[in-house]
Amino acid sequence: MIAIKTLYETDFNLWLEETALLIKEGKLDRLDIENLFEEIEGMSRREKDAVESNLIKVLQHLLKWNYQPQKRSPSWAYTIIEHSRRLNKAFKNSPSLNRHFNDVFDECYAAACQAASVETQLPLATFPSSCPFSKSDVLDINSDDYLIS
Repeated sequence: MIAIKTLYETDFNLWLEETALLIKEGKLDRLDIENLFEEIEGMSRREKDAVESNLIKVLQHLLKWNYQPQKRSPSWAYTIIEHSRRLNKAFKNSPSLNRHFNDVFDECYAAACQAASVETQLPLATFPSSCPFSKSDVLDINSDDYLIS
């Protein structure tokens, strides 16, 4: 049998399967703890990155929606609704991610302003320096508010 640590470098999927089996069988002394720790840490970081990405998308499109009403599109509405849904699903599955959402809200707003400025070609100064949207504006989306007349 190939050493579990070697599998990590040569066949990641098999490493996962073998690691799961070792845990299930209680053979904890044979685990590749170093790489297991890195993978668990990485999973947490990816979850947090997804929260940030989805938050930036919602804020960016809310800015576009509010500052370029003449250019509103079903695509913008869909993006707002979809990325809000993704945030809510993440919080349902991992409520502790709410803390990260709160911690990075202002940072994500600044990133959303930059993205919206580039996409709309409006000067960055067009957008308020403080976020005009509440956290409930991001999370409690009513799709009827995004129907284009």
